[in-house]
Amino acid sequence: MGLADSVLAVNNDLPIRTDKPVHSGKVRSVYWLTEADSARLIREQGYQVPADTPLAIMVISDRISAFDCIFHGEGGLQGIPGKGAALNAISNHWFRLFKQHGLADSHILDIPHPLVWIVQKARPIKVEAIIRQYITGSMWRAYEKGEREFCGITLPEGLQKDQKLPELLLTPSTKGILKGIPGVPEQDDVNVSRADLEANWQAFGFEKREDIALYEQLLKQGFAVISKALADIDQIFVDTKFEFGYVTDNQGQSKLIYMDEVGTPDSSRIWDGAAYREGKILENSKEGFRQFLLKYFPDPDILLNKQRMPEREALARDNELPLDAMMAVSKTYIGVAEKVTGKPITLSANPKAEIVDILKTRYGLID
Repeated sequence: MGLADSVLAVNNDLPIRTDKPVHSGKVRSVYWLTEADSARLIREQGYQVPADTPLAIMVISDRISAFDCIFHGEGGLQGIPGKGAALNAISNHWFRLFKQHGLADSHILDIPHPLVWIVQKARPIKVEAIIRQYITGSMWRAYEKGEREFCGITLPEGLQKDQKLPELLLTPSTKGILKGIPGVPEQDDVNVSRADLEANWQAFGFEKREDIALYEQLLKQGFAVISKALADIDQIFVDTKFEFGYVTDNQGQSKLIYMDEVGTPDSSRIWDGAAYREGKILENSKEGFRQFLLKYFPDPDILLNKQRMPEREALARDNELPLDAMMAVSKTYIGVAEKVTGKPITLSANPKAEIVDILKTRYGLID
């Protein structure tokens, strides 16, 4: 088996029994189970959810997306070896830690394989919950150009690049294109203020106005738990994006939960503490890959300018990235996962075959 075989690049073609289309995102694919299979698994596996809860199988891939495009490497490498397993292992670790600290639950009910979650259906809040502890990235680029107001919060003058902010900043943005919300442009990824959320809480998917404060509290608490755990291994939690949604609990009550992934190198910036103290930035997250791409391609504006999306897509499609660049990303992801979890990440020789076998024999989800 070659390196390319150990990569799970296509994850939307598994023969899982479903009566709905497979939803394939940039990295994960979601298979909604039939009503009968959902009810059977809840019964057989003893999941603590209402008997009629819809369940899904979420399969993570090893694909790497940056600047809204999927990139690939030489030698038929359609993803990053170990990336999916590393991301899931990190998320699973933080979700367990959240539980130990009495924070909210997640949508994950079961982890049958390192690349697979069984999740309950959630009603997502249409806000990417972004929290920042340092000024860097897009926020620094905007600040440098003279912008001082972010999501209704005014930053002081005189901040330096990569400096710790005076306080944690919540800078939410829209998740998907939201229509008909006054003052919020109809495009993905638009910054929104607390006032926008307050004025249009239902349009953003909040079930109660006071849940805005609850989501902010859960965001800060989750950030603090991960930040402390990372500091213990001399890593800095720079900024991150959480997603939230509602599920119905066993008592038929609606509750706010964490969903998707948390605290991973895909959804966060993580810096090496020792390097930072020496005045250097050593990225232990996808940001390192983004910086590589900006240097690698002669015209980085293609990657940064939303008006040049067709050129950007062609760039990602037509260029095989060097193997050493892909393996450097693999080393970063696996390294962070092993530091965080304290356990080795093992690459499976044929992840797809393993997943099919487990879902067939243990869960009866493949004919």
